[in-house]
Amino acid sequence: MNGNKRDSASTWTDPDDAPELTEEFFEQAEEYQGERLVKRGRPVGSNKISTTVRFDAEVIDAFRAGGPGWQTRMNDALRDWLARQR
Repeated sequence: MNGNKRDSASTWTDPDDAPELTEEFFEQAEEYQGERLVKRGRPVGSNKISTTVRFDAEVIDAFRAGGPGWQTRMNDALRDWLARQR
């Protein structure tokens, strides 16, 4: 017999095992146009709001210098400032 003697794992998935595609599923999904990410999925219940704000260049440069996650660090710094004002 000329066949491969080693069994390979099946890659077939029963369609009945697939999760239901709910509205919540699509809200959390990342959307691409070709290779370009155009919408990043957010966890359900996320209270983040997209806005446009102008900051001094040196403020943005300082946060960006810390590498990825600079927007989260900036949000945390503003949240800390807000907590001290209460």
